[in-house]
Amino acid sequence: MGFLVEDLGLMPYLEAWEYQKRVHKEVAQGLRPETLLLVEHPRVITLGRKATGENLLFPEAWYKEMGFELFWVERGGDVTYHGPGQLVGYPIFRVGRRVREFLRRLEEAIIRVAASYQIQAYPTPGYAGVWVGEEKLCALGVAVKEGVSFHGFALNVNTDLNDFSVIIPCGLKGKGVTSLEKILGYKVPMPEVKARVVAAFEEVFARETAA
Repeated sequence: MGFLVEDLGLMPYLEAWEYQKRVHKEVAQGLRPETLLLVEHPRVITLGRKATGENLLFPEAWYKEMGFELFWVERGGDVTYHGPGQLVGYPIFRVGRRVREFLRRLEEAIIRVAASYQIQAYPTPGYAGVWVGEEKLCALGVAVKEGVSFHGFALNVNTDLNDFSVIIPCGLKGKGVTSLEKILGYKVPMPEVKARVVAAFEEVFARETAA
């Protein structure tokens, strides 16, 4: 395997954000191999570079009162939600200028994970992410600095989808969100999903390296 995997468990967003920036610096300086961080977060709303706040349905103070943390961050995209039961992955990989290709590889990896559960998922041109029907299963949003990526994907496994109702996810009006649990009808073991994600990343990114 050409990259390290670190499972951070359940970690507050700010702590994970600071840690991934530290890992990013080490990867960029050649002090550690490329690294995939896997984590779950307590309930948090994050807003990326495209966000203006218009897709927040309530004032920022309301979210904090209701138990959501809220952060403006440097990843691409608009507003999204993270919470328990959602697998967040931060691939801190050397991508150089191939950002669009990198996003397609991320989508392919998640599509392979879905396929391992006999779920037909697909990307949508113009919108980074992975969809099942008209509902988003996995959101993507990355940043690249010094040719190395950070931030990444958020795969809904057993996520409480009601929490998405307090925002317009990714700013896409009229689109829904889904999860592996919703599609399959049962709670999916998170360790199993993590193992399948790592296996999919090994396949997709090993192939890219060999190409």
